[in-house]
Amino acid sequence: METNNHIDLESKKRSNYLHFALVLAIVIVTNLFFNYVISLVYTAPTFTNYCPASNYNKVYTTSDQCLANGGMWSEQRVPVEVKAPTPVSIKTEVTGYCDASYTCQNKFTAASNLYNRNIFIILVSLGVLILLLGAYVKVPLLSTAFSWSGVLSLLIASLRYWGNAGSLIRVIILGAALAALIWLAVKKFNK
Repeated sequence: METNNHIDLESKKRSNYLHFALVLAIVIVTNLFFNYVISLVYTAPTFTNYCPASNYNKVYTTSDQCLANGGMWSEQRVPVEVKAPTPVSIKTEVTGYCDASYTCQNKFTAASNLYNRNIFIILVSLGVLILLLGAYVKVPLLSTAFSWSGVLSLLIASLRYWGNAGSLIRVIILGAALAALIWLAVKKFNK
């Protein structure tokens, strides 16, 4: 009789590991699927589309040249070489540096921020949908997997956009997510 209990415990333990592995696999593949489909449909901006190398791989020696080509000129004071014996004060010469990619970099950053915001909205929407699916599907393993897939999608979306979101947007995001989760908990699990 004792060997049967041992075999049943082993079988149950193996089943639990398999259950966990399958849930984890569904969670990972679901989110990979979401992100891959999004990348096929909605491509990210690339730096070279906004800043071709031919535009900024040039040396601009004057402020006028730099500004005319979309750059930003920064003036620097560089000490001039003085031969010995040196006077008490050291003479300096004004020179500068041109950040030739300044304007196109700003345009690229703005496009990237817009892209990340849109990806955030898409991933949050997909996360909420799959979370709702997890709450209403009747198969326990799928219910668990879909619920955790939704949670991971919400986490990925937040991590991608959090740095670009302002304080008010962060509060709105967190408030909406909390309200949706509380509503789901009350609606589905208040029996």
